[in-house]
Amino acid sequence: MKLSGKRICFLVEDGFEDLEFWAVHMRLEEEGAHITIAAPRTGTVFHSKSGGLTATAAAAVADLHAADFDALVVPGGWAPDKLRRYDAVKKLVADVYAQGKIVGMICHAGWVGASARIVRGHNATGSVAIKDDMENAGATWIDAPAFRDGNLVWGRVVADIPAFNRELVRAIAENA
Repeated sequence: MKLSGKRICFLVEDGFEDLEFWAVHMRLEEEGAHITIAAPRTGTVFHSKSGGLTATAAAAVADLHAADFDALVVPGGWAPDKLRRYDAVKKLVADVYAQGKIVGMICHAGWVGASARIVRGHNATGSVAIKDDMENAGATWIDAPAFRDGNLVWGRVVADIPAFNRELVRAIAENA
């Protein structure tokens, strides 16, 4: 298993995209990663954008430290627009990035990266709806399914989850 012993933080809030959360979560678990689901409020059950799936936060973001993780993943949906409003979320994302650890963002998740001020000077992708936001935050927009730029791993949309998962697993495994 490529990710045995790796600790990965998943950020969640109401309105997360079902597949961008659960398909990625399950793929990383399948590779042996230990996943911590974190949110602004611990113990809260969060509902997906479609309302079909839920996720429960095991940890409050304010209680976490970048040193506790090897990577951090932000799924898309409407949740990133909520997550980026919390200083503790922005700090954790910025700290994980500053420590050279992998930050994975798919679809609308780039909003969190922009608010954490980690996208400037990087190539970025996601839902076309955030293209202007990424460019205004200093990123260069690339229309590609998934790629790695430094310690950032980007995915475009739900249809690109397989490519995003491959890039994310490879990046976390290679980032010692």
